[in-house]
Amino acid sequence: MSELTTPRDLFLHELGDILYVEEKLEQEVLPKLMEEVTDDELRKGFEKHLRETRGHVENVEQVFEKLGEEPQAEECVGFEGLKKEHDQLVEESAAELIDLVDAGAAARTEHYEIAAYETLIGMARALGEKDVVPLLESNLKEEKETLREVESVGKRIAKERAAELSQA
Repeated sequence: MSELTTPRDLFLHELGDILYVEEKLEQEVLPKLMEEVTDDELRKGFEKHLRETRGHVENVEQVFEKLGEEPQAEECVGFEGLKKEHDQLVEESAAELIDLVDAGAAARTEHYEIAAYETLIGMARALGEKDVVPLLESNLKEEKETLREVESVGKRIAKERAAELSQA
């Protein structure tokens, strides 16, 4: 990786970081989560988010293009850590807890993405790149809605699992 010496360098790096995250979610993570879960509402939520994520990738690529740059994903160490944590929890958890593990992993990922988009929007404004802000804001809005949905489903699943275990 090259040295970051200007705010624009940092902005482009962070943009590449979120592109990496969105591409990994689209290509690997969300399809894997859809296979792992047994809860229909959670699976449908992951399917919806997969469709939205395809749009997020396109929006980020458009931001690069508007900036006169070639879209370039940068490996995101933070996201890789979230994936590693999820995989470890899945290995260590009983089968009846996987939906809860996946809902928690999804919520953590949404928080990560929300923070990334909020940072990118602030940086774009500071750099005077106001024409890219609507694309980033569109992604941010959908990430916030996904977080609300996954938290709601996660709470329901947690209550159901707790009730099942107390009766066992």
